[in-house]
Amino acid sequence: MITCHLTKLELALDQVRKTHPKLKPADAALLASALTLTGRHAIALYDGEHYQWPEEYDNLTHKMTPEVAQVQEGIELTAPKKVAKNAPEDEPIMIKVGLMPNLTAGESLLGDRKDLKTKLSDVIQDGVEFVYAGTDIGWQWALDRANWSTIAGREISRRIKVKATFTEGAVGVETGTGAAKKRSRAKAHLVEAVVAEPVESEPAVEAIIEANAD
Repeated sequence: MITCHLTKLELALDQVRKTHPKLKPADAALLASALTLTGRHAIALYDGEHYQWPEEYDNLTHKMTPEVAQVQEGIELTAPKKVAKNAPEDEPIMIKVGLMPNLTAGESLLGDRKDLKTKLSDVIQDGVEFVYAGTDIGWQWALDRANWSTIAGREISRRIKVKATFTEGAVGVETGTGAAKKRSRAKAHLVEAVVAEPVESEPAVEAIIEANAD
């Protein structure tokens, strides 16, 4: 397995040189850049579907809207009627999105270099560990900035966060993520229990999705 640092290309290049010592310096740099691109432009996996970044941003966010609305309903059902001024901050509630390397994106950088395309495919098949910051992954960057209230057509709590992690074809290690403080844990469990119950998506949300899809 090769480790590919998305934040520091020089570290990714060092790894490529170690695993492919016979490559010319220019080819090693090209392969490292292509490998980095497969991680930065990783394909999102959600509800059995694949989504390319950035062109399928609307498709993914609209697909996620029913789950976001469902989580919001759980928050509203467990929210206290009155909140003290010094009450602890509620911890985020995560919605998960899978990621997989985008081989096509990497190959596009290699042009007609079939030899390097073969090496890139082999590297991914042998296993890649991407080391990255949250802003290095296109989908995570975009989903962190999604305005869910506008997308869903209703007020959505800022507690709802989307976490994109590698689940197929690679593993991922996000840097700079310290241990989260455990605050209002009991309330989070209540919300998770409510969300676990199947809830039909609201007609208003479905209408918004259909309108945006036209």
